[in-house]
Amino acid sequence: MKETSRQARWERRTQVPLLVLAVAFAVAYAVPIVAPDAGEGVHRACTHAEWGVWAAFAVDYVVRLGLSRDRKVFVRTHWLDLAAVVLPLVQPLRLLRLVATLMLVGRRARMAPQIRLTTYVAGAVVGLLMFGSLAVLSVERDAPNGNIKNLGDAVWWSFTTMTTVGYGDHSPTTGLGRVLAVGLMLSGIALLGVVTANIAAWFIARFERDDQVERLQLAAVRELQEEVRALRAEVARLGGGPRCAMPAQASPGPGEAAGQAGPSAPTP
Repeated sequence: MKETSRQARWERRTQVPLLVLAVAFAVAYAVPIVAPDAGEGVHRACTHAEWGVWAAFAVDYVVRLGLSRDRKVFVRTHWLDLAAVVLPLVQPLRLLRLVATLMLVGRRARMAPQIRLTTYVAGAVVGLLMFGSLAVLSVERDAPNGNIKNLGDAVWWSFTTMTTVGYGDHSPTTGLGRVLAVGLMLSGIALLGVVTANIAAWFIARFERDDQVERLQLAAVRELQEEVRALRAEVARLGGGPRCAMPAQASPGPGEAAGQAGPSAPTP
């Protein structure tokens, strides 16, 4: 339990710094794509920043692995983190570092209890739109037959792809661009499903609360009806029994009746 608490404390302390690093990575990834004419120093600094963020996430994974009580269980239950850390080493491409960082940030965001589902979905939508647009623009900009040449085209393509509308006015022509399109379509379908399920769950919960209130009210009414019936039965029982008679006035005796008739006659 002590090691588990140490791991939990580490995750709480590093959550905000890793999110800040993720934002820095987003900026470093976007600058060379949005401003391809920037100087060589800017591109070099962005590349170093990307690798620095990846290194920070790798160190975070190693530390959490060391603080875990059962390392085998940790590796088995956190395989996504391990894949995200190892992935850039297999093929050190900027796109793979982007995927790795998104995977790790999403993992840590899901571990945070204070982040609600709606906030997570909204952040995922914005992140996918932004990174999908930048990624497809970096891949398709220099393609011979590509029709996504600027950021506006890339953002429009991302919107139509995530919502599964697919107007077809802009589409990737390279193999990597089509792979990105498939991932974005699947992600859009998944997020739309989460939003729909969340709204449906809210309506169902609201209806269940209303039904529960109605059932409680009906139960209270039935209880009152039973009490009224019991009171009526008690009143009927008391009313049908022997009544307490008022004490009758004692009837006068013969002498008393004669005395009451008038004054007695004088004695001769």
